[in-house]
Parts: sequence; C-alpha cells; structure tokens
Amino acid sequence: MGVPRIVVVGGGASGLELVTRLGRKLGRRKRAEIVLVDRNATHIWKPLLHEVATGALDSGLDEISYPGHSGAHGYRFQRGTLCDIDREARTLTLAPVLEDDGSEILPSRTLGYDLLVLAVGSVSNDFGTPGVGEHCHFLDSPQQAEAFRRDMLNTFLRHSTPSSERHARMVVGIVGAGATGVELAAELHEASRMLQSYGVTDLDSDHLEVHLIEAAPRILPALPERISQAVQRELEGLGVHVHADTRVTRVEANAIHTADGEHIDTDLGVWAAGIKAPSFLSELGLPTERNHRLKVQATLQSTEDPHLFALGDCASCPQTDDSTVPPRAQAAHQQVATLYRNLRAQLEGKPLKPFVYRDRGSLISLAHFDAVGSLMRGASARSLFIEGHLAKFFYASLYRMHQRAIHGTLKTGLIVVVDGINRFLKPRMKLH
Repeated sequence: MGVPRIVVVGGGASGLELVTRLGRKLGRRKRAEIVLVDRNATHIWKPLLHEVATGALDSGLDEISYPGHSGAHGYRFQRGTLCDIDREARTLTLAPVLEDDGSEILPSRTLGYDLLVLAVGSVSNDFGTPGVGEHCHFLDSPQQAEAFRRDMLNTFLRHSTPSSERHARMVVGIVGAGATGVELAAELHEASRMLQSYGVTDLDSDHLEVHLIEAAPRILPALPERISQAVQRELEGLGVHVHADTRVTRVEANAIHTADGEHIDTDLGVWAAGIKAPSFLSELGLPTERNHRLKVQATLQSTEDPHLFALGDCASCPQTDDSTVPPRAQAAHQQVATLYRNLRAQLEGKPLKPFVYRDRGSLISLAHFDAVGSLMRGASARSLFIEGHLAKFFYASLYRMHQRAIHGTLKTGLIVVVDGINRFLKPRMKLH
C-alpha cells in the first residue's frame, strides 16, 4: 500500500497552518504526502488586508511564498483553482492557470487524494444589492486590497490642491461595520496623515470624510456591546460618521443610497458587509447552508463523506448548545489543532474527537490611535475589558501567533527583529 495523500485546498491562515503542521510531522517522515492547493502563489494573513489597502503594510514584505515555504516544511504546493471533485474516484480537478492576457500558464490537472480538506475561507456577501459589484471595492484578497490602495492614492492626488486654495473634501463610504470596516475607517485617517507628512498630497484628515454604514442597530454587532460603544466613541473622535441601523439599498458610481432615503455622495466605496462561503461549495453534491457553508460534523468531517473535511469560514460546525462555530480567525486557528489530530486518527483507524470552540475574546485595532477589546477569563463567561497599549500589544500578538505556527519560534523571533529594523529604515507607508 502506498503512502496516503492528504490534500488541503486553500492556503489561508487555517489551511497554511494545517499543512505546515502535517508536513513537519508526517510529510518529512514519509508517513503521508501532504499537498496544498491555492490559486495564488503567496499567502498573507487576511486580517491584515485593511492595512494593505491603506499602504500601512507592504504586502511584498509580509507575504509568504508557498513554493519556498513548502520546501522547508515537508509539504508540496500545487497552484490552481478547484473546479470539480469526483468523490467516488477521490480526485479533484484544477482549472488552468492563466496570465492576465488569457494565455495559459498551467493546464488543467487532476489530483488524487485519500483525505481531502477544504479550507477555502469566505468572500464578501453583497446580498444582491444593486450596483455593489460594479462600484464598490472588496477586501477579500491581496489583489483587491492593492486595487483599493492604488485607487485611494489616485483619489487623494485628485483632491489635492495648493495650500493657498481651499481643499475639496474626499468622501469614502464603507458599508459594513464589522472588524474590517471599523479598522479600515481608522486606517484611512492614519493614511491621510501619513500622505500629507510625506508630501504626496496637501489633503489632511480634516478634509477626509469617512462614512461607516451598518444595517445592525450598532457597529461590531457580533462583539460585546461594551466594545462596540468604546470603538464608536473612538471613531467619532476621529471624525468618522457612523450610520447604525441603516440599510443600503443600492450603490451608484459616486453615491450610496439607504433605505431611509439618505443619499451619501462618495469618491470611494468599500463593501465589507457580511460574508459567505464560495458558491462552488454548493455545487459539490454535499449539504450546505444558504450561505454555501459546508455542513460538517463536530469532528469537522463532512456529514456525508468520511474522506472529506472542512474548517474555517467555509465550514458550518455544530456545537453542543445547538449553535455553530462563528466564522472568526480565532475559531479557524483552534480548528487546526483538532483537525490535525483527527486526520492522523483517520489514517490510523482511531476514533475522531469533536471540536469545541472557546471564545478567547475580541480585539479591534484603530490604527495607531488606539485598540479596544476583551479577553475571556479561562472557562468563565466573564471577560476582561482592555484598551490602549495593552490592547495593542495583544492585538499584535495574534499575528505573531500565526507566524509562529507557520515559521516556528526561532524564525518568528528573527522576523520580529527585522520588522523593528524596517520601521527605522523604510517609510511607514507604501507610497508606490
């Protein structure tokens, strides 16, 4: 019998952490062949995309090359987009990889598997709102974040005038006041300050008008109300216009229309309201929810296929209280440890263990201005409210935990040192 092959589709945070762990323990020892499939050649931590979008983070410095990383950690990388699964034959088909001009780089390929893991994450949900796809930016991928950054820089330049003249106002409309929308609103004010300090534009933060629009009664509806209130106070202190309990009905090229008849003129529009799993998951013949999330057992195993698993935002995993695991980064991080053990148990014919989600708290970063959050006190339902420098420290530690999972402790320590040096050597904002 040959060496079993475990294929993981999706190189986001959970997928990359999983193949890294499997590669180190099984791949290097030839106990299993570990394969990662992703449409992109590089990885960047998705919670950082709002910083990429404003230039606060240079994706070229922080992105990880899958081919290079795979060679050092015992797994194999295949670039491609999943387009079909034959569950009976246990094969998956990858679509051709194309250049921007449509020419083929890699042909369509078929890849066999013994165990398959889907970690394809989520995308923004526009809920069928007219005009969103045509007139709004999304922040689901590094490419989309870079597209927004370029458009943002060009818009700042268009609105810049000589200091002796009156400045025009630049208006940004952000639909969705979850973590992405809230953090982007704060980062935009920091971006305007930095662009002025570098002489790129004369437009200062007093002439930047940011509207944050949320259909729920308050911003950050998934987080505790105390955090929501604290964050709103900070945003309003920056000059952000918060529109809670406001539903967007349509978007035009330079305007956002709401259900209460309000008309907000905009120069840039961003859609960050809600998420859904990729729609192709509902075409695989497996049970899914209306938002395309795959239904899995508590073991993260498909309800109908014992050789197929899913984790992260694309998986609907039940809990003992009849709820499902929320689509949050910390949930995906926790699921990696359970799925790693369950995949090994599946190969060894041992029973699988259920995943139990533990809320560790919530943290929101407001650029350099502040951070707000809560930390859960062990198994207790009580939480510790934190803000300021302590909250910023814990927020930064989340990314370091991800780096440690995919690089190891020593290399992560070296990365921290290099990042500190780069803060002195390089501009604090990507300007090109």
